[in-house]
Amino acid sequence: MMNKVFSPSKQITAYALLFAFSLSLIPTSLHAQTLMNNELAITNPSEANQKTTPKRGILMTDFNHPDTINQNESIDKKKVDEDLKRKINQSSQNASLNVIIEPSGDWSDNLNFQLRSKEAVQKKAFRNFNFRSVRMKAKDIEQLADSGEVAYISYDHESKAAGAGHVAKTTGADSIRNLRGDDDDRLDGEGIGIAIVDSGVDRNHQSTKDSNSNSRVVFSRDFTGEGRIDDPFGHGTHVAATAAGGTRVSQGAYQGIATKARIINLRVLNSQGRGTTTALLNSLDWILTNRNNPAYNIRVVNMSLGTSAIESYRFSPLCKAVRRLVDAGIVVVAAAGNAGKDNEGRTLYGLIHSPGNEPTAITVGAANTLGTDNRSDDTIATYSSRGPTRSYWSDALGTKHYDNLMKPDLVAPGNKIISASANQNALVSNNPLLDARVSTHSTKKQMFLSGSSMATPIAAGTAALMLQANPNLTPNIIKTILMYTSQPLRGVNHFEQGSGLINVNGAVRLALMVRQDLSSTTAVGAPLLNGEAPTPNSSFNGNQFLWGQGVVMDHGYMTGSNLIKKYQKVYSLGYALQDGTTETNGVLMSDGVLMSDGVTMGDNILKITGVTMGDGMSFLNCGVLMGDGVLMSDGVLMGDGVLMSDGVLMGDSTLSESVSAQSSRIAVEGEGTETMEITPDTEEPPVN
Repeated sequence: MMNKVFSPSKQITAYALLFAFSLSLIPTSLHAQTLMNNELAITNPSEANQKTTPKRGILMTDFNHPDTINQNESIDKKKVDEDLKRKINQSSQNASLNVIIEPSGDWSDNLNFQLRSKEAVQKKAFRNFNFRSVRMKAKDIEQLADSGEVAYISYDHESKAAGAGHVAKTTGADSIRNLRGDDDDRLDGEGIGIAIVDSGVDRNHQSTKDSNSNSRVVFSRDFTGEGRIDDPFGHGTHVAATAAGGTRVSQGAYQGIATKARIINLRVLNSQGRGTTTALLNSLDWILTNRNNPAYNIRVVNMSLGTSAIESYRFSPLCKAVRRLVDAGIVVVAAAGNAGKDNEGRTLYGLIHSPGNEPTAITVGAANTLGTDNRSDDTIATYSSRGPTRSYWSDALGTKHYDNLMKPDLVAPGNKIISASANQNALVSNNPLLDARVSTHSTKKQMFLSGSSMATPIAAGTAALMLQANPNLTPNIIKTILMYTSQPLRGVNHFEQGSGLINVNGAVRLALMVRQDLSSTTAVGAPLLNGEAPTPNSSFNGNQFLWGQGVVMDHGYMTGSNLIKKYQKVYSLGYALQDGTTETNGVLMSDGVLMSDGVTMGDNILKITGVTMGDGMSFLNCGVLMGDGVLMSDGVLMGDGVLMSDGVLMGDSTLSESVSAQSSRIAVEGEGTETMEITPDTEEPPVN
């Protein structure tokens, strides 16, 4: 029989997890009852009227039973939990395991002596609980349990996944935490600063706190003129927690990607969620000035916002500012936009937002996971903005010259994402159904939001993990790895998904292998990796898939293993990946000076039918994107827009009233599909 005692703070969660197994774990001759103090007892019905000491066990029914237990009476129970026993049996004698030790009384000097003699390491002592987290050798655990000083030893289940939730599981973020082999050297973004350029961040929310209840929001500044740095609108806090939310709510069910990253809160959207290009430029200017402050260490900028991309990136002040940041070594991640369909549900192309139309930005579209951790059912969110970019410049004769860049670069989960809800924010106040009903405490509330704004911080958090793993990575190497390791979605074309669905597992694994001695003088074609290139696939949480093994360029894409095996000049600071291509007589080719051999240019924009980026049916010839107009599959050539067989390409990136209205509803409504699982949090927030 399995006997356990659960603390009051974890009883409901434990009950939910164990209920399905209770019938097989408890003999039928036993009757479960509830005790005072939230402890549990099992008594034999035949002895119900006798004054016997009940044994602790698993709660099955009757939460209101009046039975009590004398806490001074000895309880006969196993002192090592069954799961820990399995771990011990599966491990070598000298293997170290993370355990939780509950003393039989107060924590004594003698118990400390026993642990020291066994070379055990104390990881954590708790303020309100009389047990401690310890790392010790497997061979010593049962011997320690036999000591009269110990009441119980259990396995530290959260040392690996910290209760990982849907976003961490479906992206593979939870699978790479211990890639460096030590719980004390986890890949969680620690030390890396992510600038959240948005509507503000609620620094009191538990998702932004560290394990000591200190805020990880290391700096805040308002650029709206409202003179406040909180988040009355509610967008920025959700975004910040998706990128870097911790594990203090629902045992980590809503954790972000980089759970210990520093958050720099730069507020550019006002209380109504509106801002100006001036405010955006002011924030980017501040970042460029303060990026090297060791207290901030800003390596990543998240821009889950944008404006209509009318101006060509060549002349747009916003795009130029983004280029300056990237040239300075900062990864800039931008939302593609939510203009993938109009109010009547018609598919739209060509409405990528600015600064997502900037070639050096990592532009992220939204995928729909259908609420499952299994990636096999994932698809593109129908509202996610599609390429190509239709920003343009006009010559002296008034002729428009369109950028026509391949965007987005990749996609990430973005539909009905549950993340932190700022206190009394306008989005939830005006749309009460956005409240995910996770907690009644203002510092633990969670909310639903949808759109490429939610997908963008997943990529930003991933970049932070990659930089923690390998601080010398340049923005273009990070961008290449993110695209190369992504998973192409079948039935979706490159204008919709770019290189495919983000794969945190593959991206971080590959980042760890990149040489750390690369510089601007490294020769083109020199080895990029330490050792042989890994097998191009990922396996985690029941998902197994090949990487796409390609990258989005300006008017096409490249494939080939030398993208990760050999150093390309375009990976250096001061370049854009698109500099690695040349265009001659309508033919797109790789640049032999900036790119090594062993890379191949794709001839067509594809609708993916296979498993890699180059497996698919032709959707559009890449050469067409080099002209000022766009020739689509139905053969209609127009300067300002194209009516396509499966949708409408809007010219000039101008949002019609219908498209604008549809886009504004996406954040609230998303797509009417299943959501990620709701895990309530019933614990009181800690008192600071």
